[in-house]
Amino acid sequence: MKYLHTMVRVSDLEASLAFYTEKLGLREVRRKDVPQGRFTLVFLAADESPEAEIELTYNWDPEELGGGRSFGHLAFRVDDIYDTCRRLMDKGVTINRPPRDGRMAFVRSPDGISIELLQAGDPLPPAEPWASMENTGTW
Repeated sequence: MKYLHTMVRVSDLEASLAFYTEKLGLREVRRKDVPQGRFTLVFLAADESPEAEIELTYNWDPEELGGGRSFGHLAFRVDDIYDTCRRLMDKGVTINRPPRDGRMAFVRSPDGISIELLQAGDPLPPAEPWASMENTGTW
């Protein structure tokens, strides 16, 4: 058995692509428009783990997307959690669970998908503004 991808439905393909590529740094691997089914599939991957893809599914006809708690989150290892969170904040991303412990943070995609960021290796020493930053919203 081989892991292929995780699929998430998105309501605004361009906003989601901007989040996952320009802010998180994933790259688009391939795209497939399916006119007969009225949807587009976009596959994304991180350079360090190209075999672990995220499939964004965009249905052309508007629909209400619910956020079930059974899904959980996507997780990415980062080299410097503080630098990553600062870069995301500079690009307008809310840090829902700041990396107070120097190890873990959470953000959300435009569709509310929870994204966990984990520090590679040992946690970084606590640092401001992260150490005293409160949670924002849910994560």
